[in-house]
This record gives sequence, structure tokens and C-alpha cells, in this order.
Amino acid sequence: MVYFYLFLGLALLLVSAKFLVDGASSIAAKLGLSAGLIGLTVVAFGTSAPELLVSVTAALKGTSDIAIGNVIGSNISNITLVLGISALLFPIVFPKTVIKLDYTFTLLTTLLFYGLAYNGIISLIEGIVLVILFVLVNLYFFKKIKNTDPELSPEDAEKLKKAPLAKAIILVLIGIVGLYFGSDLAVESAVEIAQIYGISERVIGVTIIAIGTSLPELATSVLAALKKETDLALGNILGSNLMNVLSIIGITAIVKPIEVSDLFLQTDFLWMIGFTIILFPIMLTGLKISRLEGGLLLVGYGLYLYFLL
Repeated sequence: MVYFYLFLGLALLLVSAKFLVDGASSIAAKLGLSAGLIGLTVVAFGTSAPELLVSVTAALKGTSDIAIGNVIGSNISNITLVLGISALLFPIVFPKTVIKLDYTFTLLTTLLFYGLAYNGIISLIEGIVLVILFVLVNLYFFKKIKNTDPELSPEDAEKLKKAPLAKAIILVLIGIVGLYFGSDLAVESAVEIAQIYGISERVIGVTIIAIGTSLPELATSVLAALKKETDLALGNILGSNLMNVLSIIGITAIVKPIEVSDLFLQTDFLWMIGFTIILFPIMLTGLKISRLEGGLLLVGYGLYLYFLL
């Protein structure tokens, strides 16, 4: 029964995030936000909402390993699993600016994450620093987006604008309530499974919980790959990893400082950094990620799971 509750919790997270995105996007459109800004802010936040609620809930319940494992595991699966599957569907081609901006920001943030965690705790002050960086990075991207194509089409934005306000507000409220109960159910079930089988909360966090909360990113990237909007698929992954650290770890640490075990520092952090660095030479080969390279990323994830388990 505990597996059903875990599945139910993750499913509730995903459905609630969709409700939250739809409702909030409609309200944002009515307030006059452009399609590009809605895609960059509301939609991006919605896909990260499951990770945020799970990490905050886990921290409050005293299960720091799930709180931080959720983010590390999500970042690892984003680069290897999500990007690998997307590249297998259609080779990912992207402009050079993705390496100069998106990738550079993501790499620096990943290294900063490791540096802050190295003393065994991410404190309130460090959480505030991460959130400030989150705001500054978003302000930078707000300026940058004026010269790029929006992730959300103007037609979709117009439809959102015409949707009834009462319906949008109800969707937001349902999304918030669903995220709360879904995160609570997922964390409780994950802890129970770990106790039943003697599996550490760390392993549960970086695998089942991380993959479950990464499904919005997987769906977005796969859809982008199928539409042959491959630069969006890559940008979605890099942006997600960047925001996972700055917003989720930042907000969670503000709510409650996050304890970081030595096992994370000696294993999972190194895998996360390693996969992020390996992505650089892959991206340099013709400014694309081929099907073969996508397959290699999936093999890399398989190796991580092998050594983890």
C-alpha cells in the first residue's frame, strides 16, 4: 500500500503543478505579462514546484537527506536521463550563446552548491544568498528574453488572457493545496519504504523522489524535442538545474538549515559536478548533442545507479 501512496503523492504533485501553471499563467496574462515572461517565470516555477515542496516538507520533517537528495538527484537525472532521452528522439542543436550563458551559469551554480555544502550544512545566511542570486539571475534573463523567441506562443498567451478570472484563481488554489498534500504524502511514503527495506533516505531521495519530481522537465524537454525545438529542450534542462539550486535549496535553507552528510559530499555531489562538466565537451562537438551522445548520457545514468545501489 505504501507504494500506492508514493505513486499517488507524485501524481498529485504533477497534476497540481499543472493546475498551478495554468491558473497562474492566466492571471499573469490578464496582468499584461508577455508570453516570453510567462514562460520564463510562471511556467518555469511550476515545473520546479514539486521539487520545492518536497524539499521544504522533507527539511521540516527532519529528513535532510531527502531534501538535498531530491535536488542533487533531479539535477543528475536532468542531464543524463532527460537530456539523453530527448537527444535519442531528435539530435539537440543549439546556438553558441547557450554555452556562453546558460551552461556557464549552471556550472558555476553547481560548483557554488558544492562549496556551500562542504562544511556539512547549508545555513540560513547561505540560503538568503542563493535566493538573492536567484532574483539577480532572473532579472538578467528578463533583459535577455527581449531578444529571444518566447517559450509560450502569443496565441496561447491570448487564450490564457481570455480565460475567466474565477477559474484561474480556483486552479491556483487547487494547485497549491494539491502540492502541499502531494509533497507530504510522497515524503512520508518514501521514508516508510526506506525503513521497510533498510534503504537510506539518501538513496530514495536521489532516485525515486528525484525522478518523480523531474517528470515535468522530462515532459517539457521530450515535447520540445518532438517539435524539433531542440534548443528549448537543452535550455529547459540547464535552466532547471540552475533554479533547483538557487531557488529550491535557497528557500529550503531559509525555512530550515539543511544538514549535508559526508556521503553526499563524497559521492552524489561529485557525480553531479562530473556530469555537468562532461556536458561541456559534448556540447562543443558541432554545437549539438547527437543520438549517440544521448545514448552515452543514459549509460552514464545507468552507471551512477549501479554504483549507488
